[in-house]
Amino acid sequence: MNVLRAVYRFLCKAEVILCCVGFMALIALVFLSAILRFFHFSMSWNIDMAMLLLAWTAFLGADIGYRAGQLVGVDLLTRNLPPRIQIVIEIAVFVIIFIALCMIVYFGIRLSLVEKLRRFQSIRIPYSIVTMSIVLASASMAVSTVNKVRHCFLRLLNPDRGHPESQSA
Repeated sequence: MNVLRAVYRFLCKAEVILCCVGFMALIALVFLSAILRFFHFSMSWNIDMAMLLLAWTAFLGADIGYRAGQLVGVDLLTRNLPPRIQIVIEIAVFVIIFIALCMIVYFGIRLSLVEKLRRFQSIRIPYSIVTMSIVLASASMAVSTVNKVRHCFLRLLNPDRGHPESQSA
């Protein structure tokens, strides 16, 4: 169990590093492209590479935000309910999210298999690399959702534990 937890933490840290490096590369690439365009020098591959980096950083960043509990939530209807009912509703919402994420993974893999024949115009790599960004991020979000459900069940059994977003992963 501790090995799985260590692997999960390592993958979470790797995801943050990959997202940061990708975002910095995206900014540098777009900035360099704008500067070179000013001097009438065009890099034909920059748009395709920027699209690739944007997809990966956006979806990995969404997973990082979801895991940290930093995405927008609406608790207008549930905030006045008893804490146990709030937790049960939270579990139900996480189950719905998990099902949706599994569907995204399934159909994303199917789409990636179709997209393997399609190539970027200027860089000769398969377009399925972009499509796989949503598959990987959704799979990681599904793992995070299972972890959130586990924390909810622990809070349901022991109400003194507190909220999962206040604890480390």
